[in-house]
Amino acid sequence: MGRRHADGARAACERPHVLRADGACPRAGLHALRLRPLQGRHGRGGVQEELGLRADAAGLCQAERRAGAGGEPAQPKVRADGGDVEASAAADRQCAGAVDRPRSGVSDLLFLAHRAPFPPDRGDKIRSFHVLRHLAERARVHLVAFGEGETDREPTRELAERLASWTIVPRVKSRGRALAEALATGRPVSLTVFADRRLAAAVERVRREHAVATTYAFSGQMAQYASGRIIMDFVDVDSAKFAQMAERARGPMRWVLRREARLLGGYERAVAERAEASLFVTDAEAALFRAGGGGGKVLAVENGIDSRLFDPAAVEPVRRAGPLIVFTGQMDYPPNIEAVAWFAERVLPTVRARHPDATFAIVGRAPTTRVRALAGEGVLVTGEVPDVRPWLAAANVVVAPLRLARGVQNKVLEAMAMARPVLASPAAAEGIDHAGTLRFADEDFAGAVCDLLGDRAAAEALGTQARAQVIARYGWDARLAPLDTLLGLAEPVRWAA
Repeated sequence: MGRRHADGARAACERPHVLRADGACPRAGLHALRLRPLQGRHGRGGVQEELGLRADAAGLCQAERRAGAGGEPAQPKVRADGGDVEASAAADRQCAGAVDRPRSGVSDLLFLAHRAPFPPDRGDKIRSFHVLRHLAERARVHLVAFGEGETDREPTRELAERLASWTIVPRVKSRGRALAEALATGRPVSLTVFADRRLAAAVERVRREHAVATTYAFSGQMAQYASGRIIMDFVDVDSAKFAQMAERARGPMRWVLRREARLLGGYERAVAERAEASLFVTDAEAALFRAGGGGGKVLAVENGIDSRLFDPAAVEPVRRAGPLIVFTGQMDYPPNIEAVAWFAERVLPTVRARHPDATFAIVGRAPTTRVRALAGEGVLVTGEVPDVRPWLAAANVVVAPLRLARGVQNKVLEAMAMARPVLASPAAAEGIDHAGTLRFADEDFAGAVCDLLGDRAAAEALGTQARAQVIARYGWDARLAPLDTLLGLAEPVRWAA
């Protein structure tokens, strides 16, 4: 489409909000913008390693689906690092079947996310994906989010058909620049690393063109773009996480982390005062926020699990000789790194003394140098796998020995849904209504692993009970129902296949 807006920006492909299907589904071009090659997707500098901030990556797409006639939305001309960059790529536009969307308390809603909520392959993206899908089935939702790689460029067809519009902006700011801005302005690095005038412009365009009055901001970093009626999903109390990390740090990094905890804590409290509601993933996180001085309406909206996807009958387990102990997670995330290193170095030798053929499999993308160095006799580091479920299905025991954990650990819920016996630290099980279907250990972790490996019948029974508990308590619609009341949302639209 060759149209341009008055400011000279090229108009992006318009994706109509389909109320009925009239004849054959049309095809149209979807503009995609790539600002730089994908390099070092998971690389980190020293400060980012400790702060848990991801490296820069690229991928920008925008699309619209709108009800009724109107002007075509703009894809603003982007200037990054002093230059204009434009490129395009083709994509299909698919038609939905006939849909009459019911009116609700929210007509148009802006959903902001610090990472594109797809694919749902890591903790925060699992929650944001399901929240986004839940809201988009009940209101007209416009997504604006940062993208970090190839898989973040555009949503799945299923999700795209539910969105009124979506815009993905690549996060290209250098780590050094973000730190320098933070030190110069007195702001936390967690905010400056996500401060971007291109995303701010995209947000303003959506508000202007769609008269959006309500914003759902996912993760505290995105509150800097929110205005009007704000629902703030903090997920976890990030400032408390940095305070915990500071206690373990040494040298200059302790000062950096303490500064981050202090500044971010003040920011979180200020955001909560202007938000209609502040959401956290567990009652414990909500209580922690209140105890730290957080005011306003504070609610717990817990995570769920897709038990149809995480079903042991749906996959073929990987085949390994001997007992298999599995840990899953993003392996450039410091708490995960610490957990697997502790298990491999302090726990596994005792386990293998009793079970010499046992293997500890570390399953997850982007293993750091420290994680890769653990590979050897009895330790397997897989790196990224296309699907974690076959590894979970094969596990004799799934372990989650995290010492630092905030909110609900999706890795634990996924393992429970796969009917696996799970051995967790108290921190990793926080906020999970397990009803005795989890095993806990802190000091004698090795002994607890050996007990489960030595009694296969008891371990299998524990896993079966865990899956039943997840099915009964952790369906996503039930967990997210408080959002319907909070926003005055209607019953979900049942979209045609």
